[in-house]
Amino acid sequence: MKILIVSDAWKPQVNGVVRTLATVRDELVAMGHAVEVVGPDRFMTIPAPSEPDVRLALFPGRRLRRIVDDFAPDAIHISTEGPLGLAARRLCLRRGWPFTTAFHTRFPEYLKARLGVPERMTWALMRRFHRPSSAVLTATASLREELVSKGFANVAAWTRGVDLGLFRPRERGLLNLPRPIFLYVGRVAVEKNIEAFLALDLPGSKVVVGDGPQRAALEKSFPEAHFLGAKFGEELSAAYGEADVFVFPSLTDTFGLVIVEALACGTPVAAYPVTGPKDVIDSTAVGALDSDLRIAALAALGLDREACRRFAEGFSWRRTAEILIERLAPIDRPVAPAPAPAYQPNR
Repeated sequence: MKILIVSDAWKPQVNGVVRTLATVRDELVAMGHAVEVVGPDRFMTIPAPSEPDVRLALFPGRRLRRIVDDFAPDAIHISTEGPLGLAARRLCLRRGWPFTTAFHTRFPEYLKARLGVPERMTWALMRRFHRPSSAVLTATASLREELVSKGFANVAAWTRGVDLGLFRPRERGLLNLPRPIFLYVGRVAVEKNIEAFLALDLPGSKVVVGDGPQRAALEKSFPEAHFLGAKFGEELSAAYGEADVFVFPSLTDTFGLVIVEALACGTPVAAYPVTGPKDVIDSTAVGALDSDLRIAALAALGLDREACRRFAEGFSWRRTAEILIERLAPIDRPVAPAPAPAYQPNR
C-alpha cells in the first residue's frame, strides 16, 4: 500500500508527534508499504506564534497537490490540524477521497495558555476539522471519552510503543549529583507545567532534559535545578536510567511517550491523575499518581525498577503501525478500461 502522511509536526522538530510518526513510518516500510511523509520542511515557512523554532508551512496547497499527485497514494492520513493538515483536508474533500486523522495535541489548552484564545473557540474548530474523518485516532481511553463528550465522532484507539533496544536499564552513576534524582524530559514550554515540578520541596536533585521557549525563564527562577539541554539516542536513554523518579507534571498531554521511555529504562513515574498518566500507569506498581505532585514523587521512590521494565515491554511500535493500517480508509480510484484489441485484417 502507498500511504501518504501529512503532518505540520515533522523533523527537525523534536516532540512526541514527530517521534511517533517517524517510528511508525519505519515500521510500515519494514512491513513492505511505501510511505511518504509530507512536513513543513518541503515548503516556505514562517515561525509559529510564541515558538519560533516551530515552522509552519506558508500557503502549501498548490505544492501539496503536486506532491500528492506524483505519489498517487492508496490512503491518506492527516496527523495535525495546522496549515498542512488543513490543505490536505481541503484536497481530499474536493476530490471525494476518504482520509483518517489523529488527535495528538490539546490545542485548546495550549492556545489558552500561550495566547489567551478561549478554549470553546478552539474546540469548535477542532470538531469541524475532524468531522469528515473516517477515523479520529487517539492514544488513550480517557481522551476518547472526552472527545466523544465534546461532540467528536468516529473516535478510534491508536496505541503507542517504545524502542526497547534503545531505552533499557543500564549501569547508573553518570550524574554526580545528590540523590535522589528527580527527572523531567520533554519540551520546555509553558503548557508542560514544568514549574509545578521545579517548585516542589523534594530531597536530592532536580534535572531537566530538553529545550524550548521557557528554558531561560525557568533557569533564572530555579537556579538550583540542573538544565542539561536536549538529549538524543543513548544520551537520552542514559539520562532516563540515571533518575530515581521520572516526574511528568503535564496536565494537557494526550499520552506522554516519555512516560513509557522512562519505564523502559527502569525508572518509576510520578504524575498527576490526568489523561495520559492515568491511562498508561493507572493502578500498576510502576508509578504514583496524586493531585499533590510532591506526594506522588516521594511515593514513587523505591518502586521496583525491574517491574517498570517488564511493564514497558508490553508496548509495541509494530502494533502501533498495524493499527494504523487497519484504520486507514483506502481511496477508491476508478479502474481504467482495458484498451481495445488492435484491428487484425483477415488474410
